[in-house]
Amino acid sequence: MHHLLRAEGVRLVPAYLRNSKSFSRCSLVDKTSGSVHMGLGLCSLKAGGVIDTHLHSFEESFYVLEGQPTLVLDSMAYPLVPGACGLIPVGVPHAWLGPAKDRAKWIDMLAPQPRVKDAPDDTFFLGPPAKYEVKQLDIRDPRSRHLFRMVESDIILDELKAGSRVGAPTVSASMSTALLAYSGIALKMLVDQRLDAQLSTMFMVEYQPGGVAHPIGATLAHSVMSEDFVVNMMVKGGQPLMMGAFANKTGVSEPQPMPGKEVAGRHRPFPFGLNLEQIHGLASGRYAQLVAVGRHHRSRRNAV
Repeated sequence: MHHLLRAEGVRLVPAYLRNSKSFSRCSLVDKTSGSVHMGLGLCSLKAGGVIDTHLHSFEESFYVLEGQPTLVLDSMAYPLVPGACGLIPVGVPHAWLGPAKDRAKWIDMLAPQPRVKDAPDDTFFLGPPAKYEVKQLDIRDPRSRHLFRMVESDIILDELKAGSRVGAPTVSASMSTALLAYSGIALKMLVDQRLDAQLSTMFMVEYQPGGVAHPIGATLAHSVMSEDFVVNMMVKGGQPLMMGAFANKTGVSEPQPMPGKEVAGRHRPFPFGLNLEQIHGLASGRYAQLVAVGRHHRSRRNAV
């Protein structure tokens, strides 16, 4: 199952009408799109706008896309800029203030999924923002432990090779936020347990020129075939199903995908794989079912 919402389909509508000014939101992912755990939305707050102090019975993560909103959290008001992100734990009061000019936009991710309209409330308002101290974001300050900021150099491979300078303002104290690079794809953790997230994570993915994401269907196919070989030939001493009744019927005609490598000079690099029909035929088809049955029977005998 997948869900795709194009930019032209995004419609911001006023939200928190009695407790906000100039705030609007569009739900991008929720129960109606098949999500069962989290909600994802696009938020917009115009200059001079405000969202009153409130708290949720769910965890809220955010990533600022444009503009400079201010987050009031733990009696501190943090002016944010694009690339800033963070976590608002369950039950922690917070408020949002609009930028000095134009508008600010950010992505919010809510977990567990907020309740539907007719269910009991899960967001509770406490009134206008109380007295607070304006403080610039410094991720090295333990008082801003729930906040982070990603800059462009955090996700560029060439910058990663050079490493970060000592005392860099975006240095992370946790390897869980390190940049991972494979097959020309860069992944940067934004919100995780380092920021005290308990129910969700948020990360940024960037494709470098020539980057390839290997098809999950191909990996699944070869995993099933490997299990067929191990269980039916190596363990049981018989013939693998892929060489018997299912010979040339598994839907796989290429070698196991390897990152950017040619296999024995005979095959193209593997940026391709099974189409959806083939994936479904393998994953839920008779071949995969019989392989699983063979593994189950072997496990039961070992247990006895």
